[in-house]
Amino acid sequence: QEWQNPFATWDPRDFCNISEIVLPMDTYWSPPIFILERVNGQNPELNYVVLMHNGSFNSTRPYQVTLTCSLIILKFPFDTQMCNLSIASFLYPAVTDFVMKMRRTPAEMMKDSQSFFLTDGEWKFTNLSIIEYTETMDDKGYSVVTYVISMERRPTLYILNLILPTCALYLLDMAVLLGPSSLEEKINFQIAIILGSSMLAVILNNSLPTSSNKPPIIGTH
Repeated sequence: QEWQNPFATWDPRDFCNISEIVLPMDTYWSPPIFILERVNGQNPELNYVVLMHNGSFNSTRPYQVTLTCSLIILKFPFDTQMCNLSIASFLYPAVTDFVMKMRRTPAEMMKDSQSFFLTDGEWKFTNLSIIEYTETMDDKGYSVVTYVISMERRPTLYILNLILPTCALYLLDMAVLLGPSSLEEKINFQIAIILGSSMLAVILNNSLPTSSNKPPIIGTH
C-alpha cells in the first residue's frame, strides 16, 4: 500500500539528512481495507510503515487468507476456474474521501505472482486481471478493486488414478460378456468387476470437489 499525507513532511537537511523513518502502523492514519471473499486467515504481524520525507507512506503487510470461490466442475478434471479477490473499504465514500488505484499493470503482477509458486500443485495459474469500480451501498459509492484469478486444473493425477482404471474395468466387463467363458466364470468375473467399480466409486467420491451446483460428468456416468 502507498498513500500520501501532506501533514507528515519534513526537510531532510534539517534532520541530519534523514529522508525516511519506520514507524508503528497506529502512529498515523492508514487505509482500512477489507477482503470481501475472506472466510478465514491470519492477520499480519508486520504492523509497521515506512514514512518518506515527502509524506509518502509505504506499507507491506503479507496476508494468508482463505477465500470463497464458486466452482463450476462440470468438465472435471479438465476444468478451468475463475476466482475473485476483492479489496474494498466501506468506511470512506469513494467520491469525496477514499479512492483505490493500482500501481502496477496486470502483466507485472502476473509475473510477480507466478514467481511465488515454489512447487507444481494441483492448479496452474493462467491469468490475472484487475477491475476497478465503485460499489454503491446506502446511496454512497465505495472504491473496490477486484483481482480476477484464472486457474486451470492439472488433470494428470486424475487421469491415471480414476479415468484409466474406470475405462479398463468397462473394457474388461465387455470382454467377459462377449467371451467364450462359461456362465459360472462370467458371474465370478462380473462380481469381481462390480467390487472393483465400487472401490473406484468410493475413491471418486472422496476425490471429486463438492462445491458446485452441477456434478462433474465423470461422476454422473
